[in-house]
Amino acid sequence: MKKAIGFAAAAIVLSTGVIANEQPSEQQFFGGQFSGSLKIATDYVFRGESEVVDGEIPAVQGTFNWTHKNGTYAGLFSSTNKFATTPDIYAVVGPYMGKFGQFGDSGIGYNVMVFHYMYPGAENLDYTELWLKVNKDFGPVNLELEITPTLNEWFAVDGWYGVNYALHPKTTFDNGIQLSGSIGYQGLSGHGAEGWAHWNVGINKDFYGINLDVRYHDSDVDSSHLVYGSADGLKIFDQRLVFSITKSF
Repeated sequence: MKKAIGFAAAAIVLSTGVIANEQPSEQQFFGGQFSGSLKIATDYVFRGESEVVDGEIPAVQGTFNWTHKNGTYAGLFSSTNKFATTPDIYAVVGPYMGKFGQFGDSGIGYNVMVFHYMYPGAENLDYTELWLKVNKDFGPVNLELEITPTLNEWFAVDGWYGVNYALHPKTTFDNGIQLSGSIGYQGLSGHGAEGWAHWNVGINKDFYGINLDVRYHDSDVDSSHLVYGSADGLKIFDQRLVFSITKSF
């Protein structure tokens, strides 16, 4: 347990602390620039699921990112994390790399990313996803379509593979308040597997360099669900209101 807690703390320091006291640099490194963020929230919800067992541990996240001027990027995400069935997990660490850009003059943007989930303190849970996104402005509303398949077995469960489908609309008002949401379906295939629908809606606004966000999350998971129909599963998939504060660097 101490080893897992130590790894979680180190991961958060690595992804945020090295830049927490520095101003954004205009200097380039191999044609790109570094950036990062630190986020503190009342919960960490991922596709409808509380990743900190309904707030049993603090939700703290950080990123450290390098972005090239051509749209290529790489970085490290880290967050506190806890699963009721695996008590030795206290963090998730995710190295990633990708490329964003636009298809010619179409106004359609794209973002392709490979993200690897690692869970210090536990064995054989790591897995990788391929994030595929396209987005386009329709008047004041931006719509983003996401298709995210797993590249290997989901949480290393034998024969289980996932694909998340989601639509993310957002719009920003003249006063700087952004309204955004997401509706999606986490498909899950394999013997005994079952997917679920998830959605969220919220508002956020920047105040003096800090972003404040309030968001409602929910899903269609109920007691009949093959994977999360237990009391513990229903607890982490219950509807919830999440408040978060994010500082970017």
